[in-house]
Amino acid sequence: MHARYGVPLGITAAGAAGLLYAAGFEARSFRLRRVTVPVLPSGMRPLRVLQVSDIHMVSGQRKKQRWLRSLAGLRPDFVINTGDNLSDPEGVPEVLDSLGPLMEFPGAYVFGSNDYYGPVFRNPARYLLEKVQGRHGLNGNPPAVGVVHNPWEDLRDAFDAAGWLNLTNTRGTLKIEGVSLELTGLDDPHIKRDRYEQVAGGPSDSADFSMGVVHAPYLRILDAFTADAYPLILAGHTHGGQLCIPFYGALVTNCDLDTDRVKGLSTHTAEGRTSYLHVSAGCGTNRYTPVRFACPPEATLLTLVGRE
Repeated sequence: MHARYGVPLGITAAGAAGLLYAAGFEARSFRLRRVTVPVLPSGMRPLRVLQVSDIHMVSGQRKKQRWLRSLAGLRPDFVINTGDNLSDPEGVPEVLDSLGPLMEFPGAYVFGSNDYYGPVFRNPARYLLEKVQGRHGLNGNPPAVGVVHNPWEDLRDAFDAAGWLNLTNTRGTLKIEGVSLELTGLDDPHIKRDRYEQVAGGPSDSADFSMGVVHAPYLRILDAFTADAYPLILAGHTHGGQLCIPFYGALVTNCDLDTDRVKGLSTHTAEGRTSYLHVSAGCGTNRYTPVRFACPPEATLLTLVGRE
């Protein structure tokens, strides 16, 4: 009988240990990544941009809140928030408290679907099924009904009051020590709120540097930004795959982006042009799947330097 049940029990124990690690340690093992991106015009001084994404704040996440507040010590030139701040309708005050020190710096933001709507439980296997079927978010799935509406207006009002630019299907400009930085943003493509036609046309001649910002890196958006000659695009949404296989990587991206570019710096080519793409793995998870494996939570300090 020992031989009959030894293997299943061993597998069960290993699975439990993996779950304990994924939820108890790695999901709380916050990291800062540093990336250098050669995108600025020759002669321009380097710019340091801190990207935070996919916070998915749930009330009571004190360690995450302390870590987010500590990022202000990096003294970035500006901050980009690529959305999905909430995973709890009651989490707005804690998001604002966590980001308060960062809101002292110039910044801009876009929202993701979880800023607008509360999370629901989903079987993780559905992400694999949707990948096979080519369905992601509302892009091929039925519209969401009976969902919880988050108080995203409170987030918007606080970010706006701090001077952060709201990039919801619009453009904005930051002045950084005499440098004119143009930011072109979109609402979340994952729930079909993007309206690229409202911002199309490419960078303005009056800007010293321009970049695109979006929550979910759907290919149609990356194609549009790249074809319009934006040298850099920032996005989040993917959680870096969230549950990855060591030495292999992510299985899903929760959009139509390929898994090779699920997180970090890469490039995207469209209509003969190439842009840099940075996808943040984010620092949170849906409250119903509070686990990460081989994909620790993160923020990224990007140093933009002159083109090679």
